[in-house]
Amino acid sequence: MSNCINSGIRKIFIMTQFNSFSLNRHLSRTYSFGNGMNFGDGFVEDAKNKNVEHILILSGDHLYRMNYMDFVQRHVDTNADITVSCVPMDDSRASDYGLMKIDKTGRIVQFAEKPKGSDLKAMRVDTTLLGLSPQEAEKHPYIASMGVYVFRTETLLQLLRWQYSSCNDFGSEIIPSAVSEHHVQAYLFNDYWEDIGTIKSFFDANLALTEQPPKFEFYDPKTPFFTSPRFLPPTKVEKCKIVDAIISHGCFMRNCSVQHSIVGVRSRLESGVELQDTMMMGADYYQTESEIASLLAEGKVPIGVGENTKIRNCIIDKNAKIGRNVIIANADGVQEADRAKEGFYIRSGITITLKNATIKDGTVI
Repeated sequence: MSNCINSGIRKIFIMTQFNSFSLNRHLSRTYSFGNGMNFGDGFVEDAKNKNVEHILILSGDHLYRMNYMDFVQRHVDTNADITVSCVPMDDSRASDYGLMKIDKTGRIVQFAEKPKGSDLKAMRVDTTLLGLSPQEAEKHPYIASMGVYVFRTETLLQLLRWQYSSCNDFGSEIIPSAVSEHHVQAYLFNDYWEDIGTIKSFFDANLALTEQPPKFEFYDPKTPFFTSPRFLPPTKVEKCKIVDAIISHGCFMRNCSVQHSIVGVRSRLESGVELQDTMMMGADYYQTESEIASLLAEGKVPIGVGENTKIRNCIIDKNAKIGRNVIIANADGVQEADRAKEGFYIRSGITITLKNATIKDGTVI
């Protein structure tokens, strides 16, 4: 959304999928373009009848900063039916993406979705064609699709309505088929881009923001990132050790240690807490001091992290109640586990405490 706003794009339609209530609420509360129309008001523009020449299609689970008008201009200048934004890719991650081959004009001549083995090796190309130096091209011998496209409107309608009406995916179905029948161009984006559509990539990309200097920077005054204003007070910190961390607004932190971690809004960390390599999503609301004291007196757990709890390599979802003397460390190195009744999952070795979960005093994960 912020990339669209910074690129001067105002006609935006968002298609949400399952579990989308909180996303829809966020969109309707956050983004208004001053014409009395907000997301959630139920407007859809018919591209065919509104004289829209080109349609930009974006994915919602990527992290990057891009001026889309440069991308669209390249699409117009090359007179393409479809233009695919792409990034140079190394050997280690190439098989996770749709890969392409191009000719000397940048036209895509072959597209393979997540190839493996010999099929992967067959997709190696000379990426100096995209303007990379010989040294960069040697490190990044693949061209990977970002899942960001510009379509000529008539081409998109033709593909969706007539040629591939039963298809459900651009990357694995429509784009590979369109390459042989339409003029499909590649557009190089040689800057930070990360697909955060998995638990591990989401976790790694967030924690990478705490590094110095970070690979991705939110603090660009010319292209700011817009989100919902929360009107929270500053965070209160009392005798804490904080190293390479991001602390959001409205937190209470007492005599705790936070290293290489993110602490979300309204988080409460009590005395003796240690967070390391952890992403704490925060809370949707506060509990008063009297409510917290009453819960503790009844042997219950308030929102936040209780005294002397040690947590590492973890995602703590919203409103989690983690008790005193808890250890979340996954010392056995378990890669996958489903323990929803106990308030957590493990994915790719990362422990995830569920939204609104309660982890009782003394629990060891």
